[in-house]
Amino acid sequence: MTTTVRLPLRVEQALATYCVEARRTKSEVIVELLEQRFMGTETERTPYELAQEAGFIGCVSGKGAGKGQAGSTKERVVAAIRKKHGKKPAA
Repeated sequence: MTTTVRLPLRVEQALATYCVEARRTKSEVIVELLEQRFMGTETERTPYELAQEAGFIGCVSGKGAGKGQAGSTKERVVAAIRKKHGKKPAA
């Protein structure tokens, strides 16, 4: 069945951008969204969302958690990058 819909320019541009990035047709995206809306089906969750729900992503509870360990994550990453590229720590 063919249906014609007028979209606001901003929605049409967002749809076109998404379709190029996702390599999907406009029809596929629109049908999927309408099915979700009317059939109550959920979208497939991203790996990030699944990891967040499982508790792998997020803040560690407690004040100052990780402060007494061998530096913050940022400090360890910076140190690893400097080590890899042979740079000395900044003074």
